[in-house]
Amino acid sequence: MFDLTGRVALVTGAGQNVGAGIARALAGRGAVVAVNDYHADRAERVVQEIVEAGGRAVPAIFDVTDLEAATRVVRSVAETEGPIGILVNNAGNAGAEAVKMAQFVDMDPKDWHSTFDVNIFGVLNCCKATLPSMIDQGWGRIINISSASGLRGTDIGVSIYSAAKAGALGFTRALAAEVGKSGVTVNAIALGMIPPYEIKASDPVLGERIASIVVGRAGTPDDPAALAVYLASSEASWMTGDTILLNGGSYMR
Repeated sequence: MFDLTGRVALVTGAGQNVGAGIARALAGRGAVVAVNDYHADRAERVVQEIVEAGGRAVPAIFDVTDLEAATRVVRSVAETEGPIGILVNNAGNAGAEAVKMAQFVDMDPKDWHSTFDVNIFGVLNCCKATLPSMIDQGWGRIINISSASGLRGTDIGVSIYSAAKAGALGFTRALAAEVGKSGVTVNAIALGMIPPYEIKASDPVLGERIASIVVGRAGTPDDPAALAVYLASSEASWMTGDTILLNGGSYMR
């Protein structure tokens, strides 16, 4: 069950955190994983971890906001490893730039673009680069990593991020409807809080937020990794156009 042997996967933003966890999990189930990151050293480090664990992986260095670069690397991977059948659009936040949190009324419009570029156009670019070969294969899995911020409003200064993530969720449903009969499924995972570092019990900033999580802990990269393995598998062939909430019960609907 959930055997990915013979599949080739591309995971974007996989040089650290959630993306790295997903890349390791897919490789652990037999997939050859193209580990994408904007920073070559990050991607190569994850590739090394996968290879040392007995899996197969190659670095895929490109900026997801650059369609030409994405297309070129996808073709290169196909030539050496085979056509990509699994795409995990994980690259997010503000891409190569730092996230700038601010109330919308106080934001400079020039700060909108980096967030939209990676969370919307990055998803579109990677889908555009990989989808034709999935359709040719008659099999494909697209998994868009989103956020609960795309489903509900908050006042913490992430309105542009929320808008971009919500847009990607709408695209998930529309694309699923377009390509379903081609054997390609398209789903999204809306994540809750998964900090990029180990949380100390005395952390005053995150303590209150963690206390509100029903299961009593923040998420780890292993949580979405397990779900991504299922969505990437043949066993998930009857699930498409869906957005799965994964947040420990901090947001339910």
